[in-house]
Amino acid sequence: MFDINIFGVNNYYCMKELILRNSSGKRVLFLIVVTGISFMIMPIITMPKVIQFTSGMKILDLMPGGYDFEYVNTLFRTLGEEGRYNYLYIQIPADMVYPLLFTISSCLLIAFLLNKLQQFRNPFIYICIFPVISGIADYSENTGVIFMLNQYPDISTSIVKVTSMFSVIKYASITISFWE
Repeated sequence: MFDINIFGVNNYYCMKELILRNSSGKRVLFLIVVTGISFMIMPIITMPKVIQFTSGMKILDLMPGGYDFEYVNTLFRTLGEEGRYNYLYIQIPADMVYPLLFTISSCLLIAFLLNKLQQFRNPFIYICIFPVISGIADYSENTGVIFMLNQYPDISTSIVKVTSMFSVIKYASITISFWE
């Protein structure tokens, strides 16, 4: 099984209880609303401040299939100094709040639904892990984008590949979270 025992505490059961205890309908609904509001800030306020400089190119956060070194260089060149500034200091900060809210609300929503279906047990409980994977991948993607924006024009192909991989993992885990 996946039971982990650190310092005499069985973390699997502690985590399961923590998730179950916090997955009440009202709490889940509140978190979904807050997450939705946080999400809407990006396409309504922060993303347009970056997208106006892209000449129709997609920003890295919106590319579920990933991207390559040439695309990143072309995008950053197209953005120009002001567009890169907006990406780094307007879009990325907004995208640092959303992953945490998405992770928590999605995990608790899945737990709530599993509990209502009386399926909050092995192996179904592990579906709650996918939003966590998505959140970690989103923060890793954001960290990579921050690094690339700060290093531009001296970006390495390695950082582009790693950051792109986290973008793919983010979208794949989001899809799996809600496909289950």
